[in-house]
Amino acid sequence: MSPRSTVGRPRRRPQPVRKDPSAIAATRPVDPTAAQQPATGTRRNEAARLAVLNAADDLLVERGFEALTIEGIAARAGVAKQTIYRWWKSKVDILYDNLILDGGEALTWPEPAAGAAYTVHELRGYLRRFAAFLGEDPAGRVLQALIGHAQLDSRTADLLYGNFLHDLTVRDRERVRQCLAGLDPQRTVTDEDAADVLDALLAPLYYRALLARGPIDPALVDERLDAVLRDHRDRADHNGPSGHSGHGA
Repeated sequence: MSPRSTVGRPRRRPQPVRKDPSAIAATRPVDPTAAQQPATGTRRNEAARLAVLNAADDLLVERGFEALTIEGIAARAGVAKQTIYRWWKSKVDILYDNLILDGGEALTWPEPAAGAAYTVHELRGYLRRFAAFLGEDPAGRVLQALIGHAQLDSRTADLLYGNFLHDLTVRDRERVRQCLAGLDPQRTVTDEDAADVLDALLAPLYYRALLARGPIDPALVDERLDAVLRDHRDRADHNGPSGHSGHGA
């Protein structure tokens, strides 16, 4: 993917999306007494959790990760700090729950026809979603913040890479493997093949989001996908149907 200069180009500030209260149950349960509370108390707790999650989103976009504090989140959400600490250990945990809620919804693949395997068509759609998520979506800003902090904090790294990104990678590698197998059913596609192709597709998206810090043109995503698939086919032709190089046999 060829870089395009973003110098002097204003970056549009993403607007956080208000979360659906019904989605709050998807976050990790941390209050063992919740089941013992009456319905009105449960609804009140869900409203408070929703306010905290939305406040964290807002303040991350407005102020950045370093300036984000539990005190600031509590003030914006209109809750006490003690209320936040009942549910989360730190701002990292709040952001991680936001990532689970928003990222899990945003980073879905287009569904293939009933009973069919994933194809390049679905892969292209997913990559465009991924690019928009990293470059424009507020939840993408959460992922960027956690990736940056994970470079300095082992607990954040374990939380992010051992859970959300691990599960995402396992899912995506299998679906990429299906896409590659569909291009030539006569060839064996290994897990390593799928991993290499996925890395080649996503690495430029992470680069532009984390370093170039600009929106990602869908046309560039398409160009990258076409180039990576051409390279994969060329290597497969060179190695032969078995997947092993024909040289030195």
